[in-house]
Amino acid sequence: MTAFSQISRIAYEGPQSENPLAFRWYNADEVIEGKTMRDHLRFTVCYWHTFRGTGSDPFGGGTMQRPWDDGSDSVANAQKRARVAFEFCEKLGAPYYAFHDRDVAPEGKTLSETNANFDAVADVLLQEQQRTGIKLLWGTANMFSHPRFMHGAATTCNVEVYAYAAAQVKKALEVTHRLGGENYVFWGGREGYQNLFNTDMKRELDHLAAFFHMAVAYAEEIGFKGQFLIEPKPKEPTKHQYDSDAAACLNFLRAYDLLPYFKLNIETNHATLAGHTMMHELEYAGMQGALGSIDANTGDLLLGWDTDQFPTDYYLTTQVMLVLLKYGLAPGGVNFDAKVRRESFEPMDLFYAHIGGMDAFARGLKIAAALRKDRALEKFVEQRYANWNSDLGAKIEAGQMNFQQLEQFIMGKGEAAPNGSGRQELIENVINRYIDKV
Repeated sequence: MTAFSQISRIAYEGPQSENPLAFRWYNADEVIEGKTMRDHLRFTVCYWHTFRGTGSDPFGGGTMQRPWDDGSDSVANAQKRARVAFEFCEKLGAPYYAFHDRDVAPEGKTLSETNANFDAVADVLLQEQQRTGIKLLWGTANMFSHPRFMHGAATTCNVEVYAYAAAQVKKALEVTHRLGGENYVFWGGREGYQNLFNTDMKRELDHLAAFFHMAVAYAEEIGFKGQFLIEPKPKEPTKHQYDSDAAACLNFLRAYDLLPYFKLNIETNHATLAGHTMMHELEYAGMQGALGSIDANTGDLLLGWDTDQFPTDYYLTTQVMLVLLKYGLAPGGVNFDAKVRRESFEPMDLFYAHIGGMDAFARGLKIAAALRKDRALEKFVEQRYANWNSDLGAKIEAGQMNFQQLEQFIMGKGEAAPNGSGRQELIENVINRYIDKV
C-alpha cells in the first residue's frame, strides 16, 4: 500500500531552503573526513516510537492519526504496517531501521503462536529489505511490557519467567540474524530493583551475567556475527536499573568476563537521567573501546523523565559528533529513539521530526569536522597539559616514579608551578563561532 503518496523522496536543497520537506544540511553523498555523511551517520528509524507510538501519556489516551493501521493485533495488520514503515524509510532516505520483537509482530496465546506471528511479519520485513536496500541496524526483545516481567526478565525472582525470557531472546536473535541485523541490543527495562529489602542483588547480577553468556553462546551457534550492545539507563521503570550508566555497565561486563562481547548503545535522554551529559557518556565508553551505537534524542530539562524528543540543538549534536569522529561508530548508527509530541499527531509530522533530527546531526557533523580540521579545541587541551610533557610528567606516565621521589622533587622546588586558566568561556565562544560560520 501507499501511505505517503503525497510525499516525494526527501531531497537535499541546501541551507537557504525554506522547504520543510527538504534537507538543509544532510547531503548524504557529501564527503567529510574521507567518508560520506551517509556512512558517518548511519541514520536509523526506530519502529517502536515511529510506527507503534500512540501519543498516550499517564494523563490521557492516544492521539496519533495512523490511517494505515486498523488498531488490531492481527498479523495482517502488522504486515501492512511493516510495508508502510519501509515506504517511510525509503522516502526519508534512512538506510537503517531497528525494532523490538513485540513492535513488529503481535503476541499470541502461546510462545509458539507468538513465534509464528514473528516469522510471518519477518517474511515481509525481509521482502521489503530486499526491495529497498534498507538494512536492519539492530533487533532486540521487549522484556518489560508484559506483566510476566514485573520482577524483571534475566534478573527475575521467578525462574520460569527467566526461562521464558531466554526463549524470547533466542527467537529474537534468530530473526535478527535472518534479517542481517548488524547488532543486537539489550535494554534492561526491568532489570533492577524497587526495594532492596526484598532483593538479592548479588544473585540477580549473577543470573544476568549467565543470561548474557548464554546469548553469546547461542549467537556463536547460529553464526550471528553482529555486535552485542547494552543500553545504559539509571531508572524508569525501576527505581534503580543495573545498567544505570556507562561506568556501571562496563564494570559489570568486566566483572563477569563479558567485555570482549559487548559494547554500549548510549542515549542522550538516559545520560541526562543519570546526571551526565551525552558527551560524558560517549567519551567514557569511547576511551575504553566500548562505544557501539547511539540513540539520538533529547529530554526536556524541566521534566524529570524520559521524554524522548527529537534532537534539534546544534550545540548538542556538535558535542556528539566530536566524540563519534574521534572513536567511530560502525557497526552502530544514529538511531532516532525519539517520538513526535502528543500534539503532533498527523502522519506528516513524522517527516518533519526526522528531517529536523537528521539536519541537526548533519550540521553537528560539519561543525565538529571544522573544529577538528583547525585543531581549534586540541590547542586548548595541549596547552592545558603542556607541563606533563616535561621529564617529570613522562616518568610518572611511564610508571617510573613513587611517592618518595615525588616528595623529593617538590621539596627541591619549594612550591608547585602556578596554574594556567582553563579558558572555559573562551572555548564556548570558539564553539559558538564555528556554529555560526558552518
